[in-house]
Amino acid sequence: MAKKSMIPYGHQWIDNEDIKAVTEVLKSDWLTQGPKIEEFEKAIARYCGAKYGVAVSSGTAALHLSYIVAGIKPGDEIITTPLTFAATANMMIFCGAKPVFADIERDTLNIDPNLVENLITPKTKAIVPVDFAGHPCDYDQIFKIAKKYNLLVIEDASHALGAQYKGKRIGSFADMTILSFHPVKHITTGEGGMVLTNNKDFYEKLKTLRHHGMIKKPENGGWYCEMEYPGFNYRITDFQCALGLSQLKKINKFIKKRKEIVEIYNEAFENIKEIVVPVEKDYAKSAWHLYPIQVQGVDRRKMFEQLKKDGIGAQVHYLPLHLQPFYQERFEYKKGDFPIAEKYYKKAITLPLFPKMTNKDIQCVVESLKKY
Repeated sequence: MAKKSMIPYGHQWIDNEDIKAVTEVLKSDWLTQGPKIEEFEKAIARYCGAKYGVAVSSGTAALHLSYIVAGIKPGDEIITTPLTFAATANMMIFCGAKPVFADIERDTLNIDPNLVENLITPKTKAIVPVDFAGHPCDYDQIFKIAKKYNLLVIEDASHALGAQYKGKRIGSFADMTILSFHPVKHITTGEGGMVLTNNKDFYEKLKTLRHHGMIKKPENGGWYCEMEYPGFNYRITDFQCALGLSQLKKINKFIKKRKEIVEIYNEAFENIKEIVVPVEKDYAKSAWHLYPIQVQGVDRRKMFEQLKKDGIGAQVHYLPLHLQPFYQERFEYKKGDFPIAEKYYKKAITLPLFPKMTNKDIQCVVESLKKY
């Protein structure tokens, strides 16, 4: 008897058009630093409503470069949420800054803007909101605070490509916006990321930093380069960008399918008091990267194990960063510091959600939870 395949919590959708796009570049003269990179950058920027995009090797690289370009230095502080992937805060550490966490809203699971202002000190340089699970944060409040204290807003939208805040797509309004193109995200380049910005100075610095800090000086000869400041090899390849361009053509279809799956889940779990489903506020259109439920009155671990037995690859996003050993040791964060994030974590299970899910896959998830 064949072993039952596992339904993962997320998965890419690659079709023949994607493969053809990559193959054409592999047969061309350019594998990296070629024309597909700028074409991809412009296409994503246009889709999101931003002036500029700088494609890099990962979302983590995008975060790192954005913090450097923002002028983050040792001793600075950046306010963010504890409920995020580690890279959001880890890249602050590499710049010598301290992540200062603000607890989350109970419904959206995003940073609570009402808690931000009291955390601001003379050392604070930026606010980094995270659009958790694809739902945009409350940016009117965040920008009001940032303007009052002359702070930058760097939006970690790694979950939220295609999401909208009050009718505007994410990527069009923050000082810098971070995107990720990991295979479980809305579109993929295999690995990859991007920084979007409307600031030309940021744009030029980002481009230089991703390429070792080197700038060509044609007036001194076609070979001559100068290093204005040390940078990194955070370049992305042309064949990755070719895949991204092909994927971008399907993004609206992908998000529509995600929304349809969410609606099926919401209806199925509507009258099950043990399950709290995620919300979508009036001001937002979520990109639905994740479908995080909260379970109550049941044993979360046993439910997780039951889902696994039924072939469902559920996940938990995330252990709040202040509970990670490194952050407890380095910054003396402790259990109880951010009770709303902790309460969510204790009850959280992320259910499978990706465009390639079949009706059978969806029903398998629903029936397993109902059975439990």
